[in-house]
Amino acid sequence: MSANLDLVRSIFEPWERGDFSSVAWAHPDHEYEIVGGPTPGKWRGLPAMGEAWATILSAWEDWRAIADAYEELDERRVLVFTHSTARGRTSGVAIPPAWTRGAVLFEISAGKVIRHVVYLDGRERALADAGRTHEA
Repeated sequence: MSANLDLVRSIFEPWERGDFSSVAWAHPDHEYEIVGGPTPGKWRGLPAMGEAWATILSAWEDWRAIADAYEELDERRVLVFTHSTARGRTSGVAIPPAWTRGAVLFEISAGKVIRHVVYLDGRERALADAGRTHEA
């Protein structure tokens, strides 16, 4: 297993428990993007990423991002197929089914994530952005 794959697995360990507090894995000038969902957008830098993610998490309780499969695309990129679980903070309604099967694309340089893209609206866009046409 490569160092990049080890890094991404270590990121998902706390995410699967609903702990998104650590950013030790991210480069300070990290680029963060959300595709789909209620708050798509792009942010640069750790403070901006934290604010964006805090906004999303504020509407949900017990959000968990669970890795279904990891795939090293090349020496810099790792694609993770995911599923998420959460409940609305005030409504108690489960996360919309359209967001439950997604993906995260990580780009890594010198042992730090320099960019990651969260695909909340399905895996097809993640596959296309990764230059792939189907899941492994």
